Amino acid sequence: PAQQTAWDALSAALPAPSLPFLLRGVTGSGKTELYLRAVAQTLRQGKGALVLVPEIALTPQTVRRFLARFPGQVGVLHSRLSEGERYDTWRRARSGQVQVIIGARSALFAPLPQLGLIVLDECHDPSYYQSEPPFYHAAEAALAYARHTGALALFGSATPPVDLRFHAQQGAMRLLELTERVIEPAPQASPSLRAALPGGLAPVSVVDMRLELQSGNRGIFSRTLLESLAETLERGEQAILYLNRRGTATYVFCRACGYVAECPQCQTPLVQHGEAKNAVLRCHRCGYQRKLPAACPQCASPHIRAYGLGSEKVEQEVQAHFPQARTLRWDSETTTQKDAHEHILTHFSNHQADVLVGTQMLAKGLHLPLVTLVGVVLAEVGLTLPDPFAGERVFQLLTQVAGRAGRSARGGRVILQTFMPQNPVIVAAAGQDYTAFYQQELQNRLSLGYPPYYRLARLEYRHEDEAQAQTQAESLAAAIRLRLLQTNQKIEVIGAFPSPFAKLGENYRWQILLRGADPANFLRQVAMPPGWRVETSPRSLL
Repeated sequence: PAQQTAWDALSAALPAPSLPFLLRGVTGSGKTELYLRAVAQTLRQGKGALVLVPEIALTPQTVRRFLARFPGQVGVLHSRLSEGERYDTWRRARSGQVQVIIGARSALFAPLPQLGLIVLDECHDPSYYQSEPPFYHAAEAALAYARHTGALALFGSATPPVDLRFHAQQGAMRLLELTERVIEPAPQASPSLRAALPGGLAPVSVVDMRLELQSGNRGIFSRTLLESLAETLERGEQAILYLNRRGTATYVFCRACGYVAECPQCQTPLVQHGEAKNAVLRCHRCGYQRKLPAACPQCASPHIRAYGLGSEKVEQEVQAHFPQARTLRWDSETTTQKDAHEHILTHFSNHQADVLVGTQMLAKGLHLPLVTLVGVVLAEVGLTLPDPFAGERVFQLLTQVAGRAGRSARGGRVILQTFMPQNPVIVAAAGQDYTAFYQQELQNRLSLGYPPYYRLARLEYRHEDEAQAQTQAESLAAAIRLRLLQTNQKIEVIGAFPSPFAKLGENYRWQILLRGADPANFLRQVAMPPGWRVETSPRSLL
């Protein structure tokens, strides 16, 4: 019934769109079916449709559904195609040989002659934002494109960005909601796996890892998660283990003198990958790599040790506890070759593996009916970053990953391990309660002066000489303040100050933040020196 209500509103608006739509539907509530029907009606009207997905390689199930529903009418555009393949799809779109284009953010620029619909699936996903010049966000570009062409813009997500949800609340978008999963009755589900949350969502158990430590458990898995993994494997079902951190250890240090192995270019701790003699240290920012030293380079002590954990370590621990279990790991280390994403997902979908370990790739819209257990190994990863948008990103990832469990009649369960069980983001994610998170986040944004109540602009300067970067940044900040005094505009200047990750590769980074009603308009009045990177409405301040 909720799907039908949403479809009635969409089908009525498609012939003559006025406002864009925001479709907030819990994981598994049937958003894709609404996209498919909207595309079908658009084609009947003689118009074309653009369907944007976060990353083609991570959303093969969605792509296959469109190819199956509209055979011979769909062109696919993404970065892994060759120049010739991209040009061929571009040419076919322009000539009208294909009426539906599906792809990542750059597919937005495909030349469909008569555009009637733009769909942005998983509209919260950070991959829609291009974080290198030319900066743009596919969501903002899609809204502008839809207004220009008279097309209907349809954005969908279980966890919409706070600013989009706020715009819907203010009447700039029409809000449609699907609050229940589309799922058959589950008579054969284990009582412990029956849905306990509203809307048919899998129940979430929060495990306080501080108590585990106090009781003598020094492992990365709680007793609850180990027991649930054993039960899941015994039933012949599948499990997903999520940790948004790569490698086997977070950093390597010397217990004698305190030396920490750092990237010589970025000055950030190197992450260990692999074990024993095969271990290497890598920088996840610039790609620098070296072997794991046998002794401390600073004091020559042999007491050099690795600390922390990543997805590789989780996989090793699963194999140690359950040697009979077939495991797969899905992160950027295991997907460097072409079609690796597809191979891993196909193997897991065909039950050629029992446990899938991975990073944020697991948060994409996967439908895996045999998955009855999702374990979040460390829920607070990323929560303490010095960025006002960190909480929103963590909530979205946790909610999306939790949504992979219990998507069939078998039921499901989510176990969320954390050292911060009282954190409001963790509490909201455990309840899969978007409304509670949204209301709390709005209060925080208002008190701190962040979007959607104020707009931001971020100016960044990079230079291989640290003093030069600082001088240039402070000089521009002074010039901006002087210009504001001359024009009497209410724009707040924050900085200049070093970026949270102050060095990237060979360059030092300094930044200035502008906050106010319309800092982008003010910047048009400023003579910007060469070498500055200017972002309006940035998605991260890191």
